[in-house]
Amino acid sequence: MDKIILTGDRPTGRLHVGHYVGSLRRRVELQNSGEYKKTYIMIADAQALTDNIENPEKVRQNIIEVALDYISCGLDPERSTLFIQSQIPELCELTFYYMDLVTVARLQRNPTVKSEIQMRNFEASIPVGFFTYPISQAADITAFKADTVPVGEDQLPMIEQTREIVHKFNTVYAPVLVEPSALLPENEASKRLPGTDGKAKMSKSLNNCIYLSDTADEVRTKVMSMYTDPLHLQVSDPGHLEGNTVFTYLDAFCRKEHFGRYLPDYTDLGELKAHYQRGGLGDVKVKKFLNNILQEVLEPVRIRRKELEKDIPAVYDILKKGSEAARETAAQTLSEVKSAMRINYFEDEELIRTQSERFGEGA
Repeated sequence: MDKIILTGDRPTGRLHVGHYVGSLRRRVELQNSGEYKKTYIMIADAQALTDNIENPEKVRQNIIEVALDYISCGLDPERSTLFIQSQIPELCELTFYYMDLVTVARLQRNPTVKSEIQMRNFEASIPVGFFTYPISQAADITAFKADTVPVGEDQLPMIEQTREIVHKFNTVYAPVLVEPSALLPENEASKRLPGTDGKAKMSKSLNNCIYLSDTADEVRTKVMSMYTDPLHLQVSDPGHLEGNTVFTYLDAFCRKEHFGRYLPDYTDLGELKAHYQRGGLGDVKVKKFLNNILQEVLEPVRIRRKELEKDIPAVYDILKKGSEAARETAAQTLSEVKSAMRINYFEDEELIRTQSERFGEGA
């Protein structure tokens, strides 16, 4: 079977380095690996509206921000299909059919849904669209028959729910849908990069993100103000790595060759950590090292983005063409789904013929 990838992001803001190490960097590698027949990258605006229904302009404005970040980081429209979720109406129809395969109790048990509801204070008034978004996500994945879905660890329950829906559909109707597998980041630190303030999650509202589109000065300022070890007051003090945001970022971004370029006193990250733990290494020196690494990673992204910003209509054209191509694929899957469910009345010539014979006999 040809391998197919489906992944994407909600357009609720510019993408940050957490997105980059958590999935975006890997997407580019997979796109360029030659191992996949198709790569679909979705800007999930319909899903974003489930908890931004009173602020659609926020979603609307951020579609172009996400598209710029995608292409700047190396997603190639010639190799990957970049599309906007709401422009594929077949996804809504698939979601509607899949709803009959999932119980309310099962949705309530989904750990990701429970966590997201709590985070958004939806306990008393959950929008139905938000509550059922695992079903919508299943429609997104199965519409393109994706067998590989690069996700963060927090999204594993969503992939499991998709697998359940696929199994139920294929068992009840016909083996039309493909069961997907999650593809997690290989680097443990990349699975959930914390905010610069040490909080568990980056958030625009908390002002603890380093954005892919930040200027060099903005990145430097944010790195130098990062949360480290509150007990490491003097350079001579032994430092702690656990909960130390700077070292978490180094785990995600640092490679051995960075030491030769920016910190030749050390051979690798293990040696740097050991020095910090025994004392004698200041936070400022470590932060400067991290800043150099991030600038190296983000500078090509910034340059490419500036070029793309000169021709925004061309970026929208990429999204339009990608959405048209994605819709063709989704329409084919929907046709197969409706055939399996026996609701393809006008395409089923056998049904029309037998019904004609049935009523002809009774005449």
